[in-house]
Amino acid sequence: MSKTFPGWEQLSSALLADVLDGLGHRHSALPPCVRPLKPGYKICGPAATLACMPVAADPARPYEAEMACIDQLKPGELLVVGTAGDRSCALWGELLSTSARVRGAVGVVMDGLTRDASRILDMDFPVWAAGFSPLDSRGRLDGVAHGVPVRLGDCVVRPGDWVFADIDGVACVPADLADEAFRRAFDKNRGENRVRDELAKGRPLREVFAEYGIL
Repeated sequence: MSKTFPGWEQLSSALLADVLDGLGHRHSALPPCVRPLKPGYKICGPAATLACMPVAADPARPYEAEMACIDQLKPGELLVVGTAGDRSCALWGELLSTSARVRGAVGVVMDGLTRDASRILDMDFPVWAAGFSPLDSRGRLDGVAHGVPVRLGDCVVRPGDWVFADIDGVACVPADLADEAFRRAFDKNRGENRVRDELAKGRPLREVFAEYGIL
């Protein structure tokens, strides 16, 4: 699948999570604490990944993995950062957002914290995070590797997997399921549109469900 595909905006994380359930992949969603800085944000792209871990002292080469990861971002990629659920400090901020955006990244999704939220919002750069902190990550949280599988909650994201994020949350589509998952998601979206029209006419919910099998 290419780095962009027509009509992706009509889909949702919920649609993709549903079809992934049907394909037997039932751990597609990131933790529900991962929220967009702005409700209207919606992004989709192949994952670039960064793994971080808490540290107890200032590393010899601070930010080394973070800088290497961001400098290698490609246009259309979506950066996924795993922090092992760390909440001690903000890994992300305005300057990293600036660098990621200029390299063409469509946004960032992480299970850690961000800061500089007002400036990131002014930039209109889509960020999903688990919360906010004014504390810098230096000496508290450090990148250990990039371009590797990362775990966020029950979900494992690998480089090249597809990630779809909106107000409902973040759904991750394994690369080997992407073609079938997106095809089914477009089909399901058309079905849901028909069901919505039928329900709006006043037809009983049970009757419509029996006809379409969609709820």
